[in-house]
Amino acid sequence: MTKTAVITGATSGFGLACARRFAADGWRLVLAARRADRLEAAKDELSKKTTVHVATLDVRDRAAVERTFASLPSPFDAPDLLVNNAGLALGINPAQTADVDDWDVMVDTNIKGLTYCTRAVLPGMVARNRGHVINMGSVAASWPYAGGNAYGATKAFVQQFSRNLRSDLLGTRVRVTNVEPGMAETEFSLVRFKGDEAKAAKVYAGADALTADDVADVVHWAATLPDRVNVNVVEVMPTCQAWGPFAVHRKT
Repeated sequence: MTKTAVITGATSGFGLACARRFAADGWRLVLAARRADRLEAAKDELSKKTTVHVATLDVRDRAAVERTFASLPSPFDAPDLLVNNAGLALGINPAQTADVDDWDVMVDTNIKGLTYCTRAVLPGMVARNRGHVINMGSVAASWPYAGGNAYGATKAFVQQFSRNLRSDLLGTRVRVTNVEPGMAETEFSLVRFKGDEAKAAKVYAGADALTADDVADVVHWAATLPDRVNVNVVEVMPTCQAWGPFAVHRKT
């Protein structure tokens, strides 16, 4: 049976890499993202391998999310997999000087957008008694760092929301996985620094960071295990990344 994957934030980074990985297996794809031109480019590329439906969508718009999922045409209207990938970080300032507008965008996208998409797809999955929700979290959910304030908090929400979904779905065959990457070289830092390429490049300088394909492989692995297997959480970092000592501010 050909399966269908819905991927949000599907035009770059982890989302596009996941789309390519599942297309290689012949999964039908529903690709959702804000940038229509990039969606069409992804469709042109991936239609050579599988059937693709695209939806221009800002996950922050609850009504638009509901319309998009309610109007999926056959055979895309019974998703087997939702990859909640749409998300972002903005800024690296400490909380006392952070831009509250940036906080709003992160909360609206990483938390509210993810819950809107999940709520839209879950009833059908439960009715069919099959399906899988994979949420794109972050190591920032568990491990704080300076300037990670609201971003880390949004990913902590994703972590706990994923756990609670598992509790709510007990007794069904609907699975939930939270994938938590560490440092990965994508457009993530370019977005965080609002297009400042020099700042973004410094994040990865001298580091052998994860690639989008690495993370896509993890998502694909979790999604293609037997239905009896639920991978609750995968925390994955590049070998070059680890935890440091506790930070201590000392008087001088």
